[in-house]
Order: sequence, then structure tokens, then C-alpha cells
Amino acid sequence: MFPYKTSFTIDRKSKQALYLQLANQFIQLIKERKLVPKTKLPGSRALSELLNVHRKTVVACYEELILQGWVESVPKKGTFVNANLPELQQQNFDLNKAALSLENTGFEFYKNEDLKRTFFKPKEGFLYLNDGISDARLTPTEDLARTYRRICSRKNIYKEMSYGSLFGNEKLRITLADYLNKTRGLNIKKENILITRGSQMGIYLASKLLLQNDDCIIVGQTNYTSADTTFLQRNSNLLRVSVDVDGLVTDEIEQICKQKKIKTVYVTSHHHHPTTVTLSAERRLHLLNLAKKYNFGIIEDDYDYDFNYNHSPILPLASHDTHGNVIYIGSVCKTVAPVFRIGYLIAPKTFVNEAANQRRFIDRQGDALLELTFENFIKSGDLDRHINKVMKVYKARRDLFCRLLKENFSDFFSFEIPKGGMAVWLKLNDNYSWKTIAKTARKYKLEIGEWQRYDNANLSHNCIRIGFATYNEIDIYELIRRLQLTFDDIEN
Repeated sequence: MFPYKTSFTIDRKSKQALYLQLANQFIQLIKERKLVPKTKLPGSRALSELLNVHRKTVVACYEELILQGWVESVPKKGTFVNANLPELQQQNFDLNKAALSLENTGFEFYKNEDLKRTFFKPKEGFLYLNDGISDARLTPTEDLARTYRRICSRKNIYKEMSYGSLFGNEKLRITLADYLNKTRGLNIKKENILITRGSQMGIYLASKLLLQNDDCIIVGQTNYTSADTTFLQRNSNLLRVSVDVDGLVTDEIEQICKQKKIKTVYVTSHHHHPTTVTLSAERRLHLLNLAKKYNFGIIEDDYDYDFNYNHSPILPLASHDTHGNVIYIGSVCKTVAPVFRIGYLIAPKTFVNEAANQRRFIDRQGDALLELTFENFIKSGDLDRHINKVMKVYKARRDLFCRLLKENFSDFFSFEIPKGGMAVWLKLNDNYSWKTIAKTARKYKLEIGEWQRYDNANLSHNCIRIGFATYNEIDIYELIRRLQLTFDDIEN
């Protein structure tokens, strides 16, 4: 006889109902073939006495197993393991083999090596370099939480909790259109805005609409890695042009346009990623004229428009676009905190409509409650107050970081102090390699990160981008100290 009494474990402290605990254990025994098809199960009274549970618990367990098809009840005969259950090929249950089955599939699927990246798991005591992100410690969490709670307590909030617009919350789109018109010189309406889950979704959707096999897109020789990868996934041809102190060299773009059909140009006009340089006014106008003449689109990724320390923000290309050539992409992720996945894609209405159609197949809609929270956050002036506050903090951090770099590493690094943004573009003396530095730095609990991804064009420029905004004063001094230990080690 099967040892029912020792084969079941009852946890009376568990939140799971006792009858479900029993049912799940019965299912496992049946799957393992310890209870084979046609096996007669004990009566509910007998099993309840064996397991010291109420008879109603066993009855409920059997009813659940019958509903799921694992057992069948035969009138006047009893309850039996379903006779028609197919036999699993793996008859001898092995815990090690079962664990392996959760690591590898039993079928083929497509992999893409181009999408692989090394993400370092945080280790205690390590400092990690980033390429320019905001300091989460400065996030106005109390203000946002207070607004979120207030919105959730509205009597009619249930209307916002079902399926909504593909374009994003209407109130946010109206408020955002007004805000961007006033702050960035745009001339848009809500119909020109698609709310996204950050700027990367905007880049992805734009590439879906603009690029197919062998279509040509122009990017910088140094460029935002994730954008490059996104375009390559469309099987497009990346044509690279030089980047100098005035941004993308538009004369090179013009020469390419005379020879090839160009579908689009990708540009981070305000602070070029990764070098931080600003596209000059002359080149902005030249690029817009080329777009009109050769009928190509411009994906303008304005990822950190708000952070300028030496001058007022420069209006984006989209503010000068009079022929519908610019797709303007931005987000609040960089401004407030990366966890808040709210961005926007701005373009002529026809393009936005098609982008919304594409978006529904990867993300039916955004988080309406969060979008309403940020609608209020923008409309109340809280966003501008937050920007003004962190601007002062980040400027002080930039100044300190750059001063310490010059004082301590002038023999190793050369760089220009960035006019805005949250990162510095550092060129390493050609006598040294980032590979060696990255390896040595780990001895001093400093993680340099993926230094290779800043040179997709294989220029061997020996540069990387290092963010400063996320580090407070204590962090910056400690980072510099660990860098000093690293170079002392290399020198000796």
C-alpha cells in the first residue's frame, strides 16, 4: 500500500489553503509516476485520519484534482488516478535533471549575439562607473508619492484603470505639449505626442517605421551604442560620419546624400552621446535643409536637454523644423530617475499614428496612474523646481570631478569640461589601455565597465564616457582615490 502518511507534508502556517497543498502534492506524485494511472485513492474519511486534517479538506482536494483532470470519480467505486494520462518520457524522477530542465530548453529558438551585454552584479564595497545617470538619492519621492496617493484616492479613478489610449494618457499629452511648446520652442498639439516607456522605446518605434533591409541610416563615428544596436536589428546599413567639437560633420552627410538614398539621420544634438559636444547652430540649419532637399527623416534624441551649466538650453532641431522631417524623442527618466519609465515621441500626426499601431504589439499602453502623476508633477511646476535644484548639485559635482581629474591625472587623461549633461568624455594617454586599467581597478573595488562599447566604429580613440552626476562629494573623492591606487599599481 502506498505510504500516504509519510508522503505528504502539511504546513499550517502557509498562506496556501490546506486542500491546495494536498492537491499540488498529489499532482507531483502522479507526475513522478509514484501514483500510476488507475490507482485507487483512499476514501476521504480514511485519508483525513491518516493526515490529521478535516474530511472536508480531503473532499475539496479531490474536487480540485477532478476539475484539473488528474483524477476521476467513479460512482459507488471511489476516486482513481486518471487512466488516460500520457506517460512522461522521463520516468525516473531526478532532482538534478529537473533543475537542468529549467536552464535549457527542449526546443530550438533564435538567439542574437549582438544583443548580449555584460551587466555587472553589484558587489559590496564596489564603486561602479556609469555613463551619466541621475542620482536616485535626489529623487523627489515624497512629492511624487503624495501626488500618486491623491490621484489614486479620486472617486472616479477606476475609469483610468482599464485599457486606455495607445497614445498615452490624454491629460499628460495635453500638459506635455504645452510644457514643451513653452520650454523648447515647439509648436505641437497632443496629436503629435506618443507617450513611451522612455526614449529607447521611441528609438525602437522610429526605427521600425523608417528602416528595412539595407536601408541607409547615418550616425556618428562615435554614437549611442543602444541606438546602433537598434538600427542594426532592422538589418539597415549604418553609414558613419565624423564628430568634432561642433557635433556631426554635416558636410560629410551631404556628400553621402549625393551618392546614396538616405532614410534617416540619428543625432543627439544637444549633448552628443558619448562625446558630450553640442551640434552647432550652423550645422543644425544645414542638417534641416539637407533633410528637406533629400527627403530623409531626422531622429533627434534629446536625452538630457534640461542640464546645461554654462548657458541656457539650445532649442532642439524640432523647434526649427517646418517641413515635418524631425522625430523628436525625450524622457523624464534622466531628469527625475530611471525607474520612472515615461518618455515621448513627437512627430507629425501620421507618423505618430503609425507608431502607436506598432507600440500596441509590444506594450499595449503605459501606466495611466503614473502618467497622471507626472502630468500633475509637470503642471504644478514641481518638475521645474526639481530641475533647478539638481542643476546646482550636478554643476558642483561636475566642477569638483573635473578639477580633481586635472589635478591628479593630467599625465593620463585629456578632456574638455562638458557644458552640460551628466558625463565627461575622457581620452586616455595612448601609452595605456582601458583593458589593463579595468582589470587592475577591480583589485581596488572599482568597476570600469564596458569600455569597449564606446568604439563601435573601431577608431581606437582610447576614450570612454564617465558620469559624475550620480556621485556625491564623498563618492567623488573615493572614486578619485581608487583611480589613483589603480594607476600607482600600473606604474609600479
